[in-house]
Amino acid sequence: MKNSFWNNRKVFITGHTGFKGGWLTLWLKSLGAEICGYALKPESKKSLYYEAEVSKGIDSNLNNILNYKVLSQKISQFSPEVVFHLAAQPLVKKSYKCPQETFSTNISGTINLLESLRHSKTVKSIVVVTTDKVYKNKESKKGYKEDDSLGGFDPYSSSKACCEIITNSYRSSFFNNNNLRIGIATARAGNVIGGGDYAENRLVPDIFKSIEENKALKVRNIKSTRPWQHVLDALNGYIILAESLYHNCQKFSEAWNFGPNFKDCKKVEWILKEFQKKYNFEVIDTSNTMKVHEANILNLDISKSIKKLNWVPKLEINDAIHLTSQWFNLKKNGQLPSQIINDQINYYTDKINNNYSKL
Repeated sequence: MKNSFWNNRKVFITGHTGFKGGWLTLWLKSLGAEICGYALKPESKKSLYYEAEVSKGIDSNLNNILNYKVLSQKISQFSPEVVFHLAAQPLVKKSYKCPQETFSTNISGTINLLESLRHSKTVKSIVVVTTDKVYKNKESKKGYKEDDSLGGFDPYSSSKACCEIITNSYRSSFFNNNNLRIGIATARAGNVIGGGDYAENRLVPDIFKSIEENKALKVRNIKSTRPWQHVLDALNGYIILAESLYHNCQKFSEAWNFGPNFKDCKKVEWILKEFQKKYNFEVIDTSNTMKVHEANILNLDISKSIKKLNWVPKLEINDAIHLTSQWFNLKKNGQLPSQIINDQINYYTDKINNNYSKL
């Protein structure tokens, strides 16, 4: 990642009111980027968007990505050079309750964005964020590679697999044109953790909710394995990919995995025990009462991103847990979330530059 690349760069981010979108917005803003965000208003006042004042100093638009007219007008007015697409219905459990909303937001929303960008005269780099769950899950310990078969049992996973196919279609049909020269790639990240995530039915947010409310934590899939990683590792991958697309659209316009090293792909129960070393909370295993399907084993092969993008995960799982816990503790003690995030970004940047500062 080259900090100078982002200074005064015009960046359009969908989903900037969400967890990853908020962190990405704050990081790029700190690098001097001119940012336009487009997303739904957060469902609750308890959100990173409000707590960290994500909207400060950017053009923040609280609109629905399904509104093609408003979206396309905003893109035309802003004239972005780089686009990150994170707007989505991102929860597996909710996708079972609201499948139509999930498919509509994730599929039609992606089409609306790409259709708007197809007519842009300024954009050169597009990163469409999907998920590690796009793969046809074979319950194998072997990490999935980018050319493995797509699948998706639940509505969320299948909607994101559709996004991969749609993106590939737009790439082949419209963006792979000598006159356009627009780079477009998909980013498939693992289970991301970090401060400021308040989504329901996610393990780490539920841990802190149980601590704050002094209630037992009900956990499904306690034996499941996931590729856990800190939000900054995933975002660093997205940022490097966007830069690479900008400079060489033909070489990097494809799918990319961003996850932890294989040794950091841990079971849910391992994560719980690590947090229980720091906090006192009770866990109730509800695996036997589950009524919906979720994958038991999910690992990613990140060798392609390491080799071709020169991206590597800088934070081990214990580092990710430490930074997430630190965020919670400092916020509880009155420190501003925006300052905590800024300090953690600086810490991470030092690690990228092999200057190992401590937090």
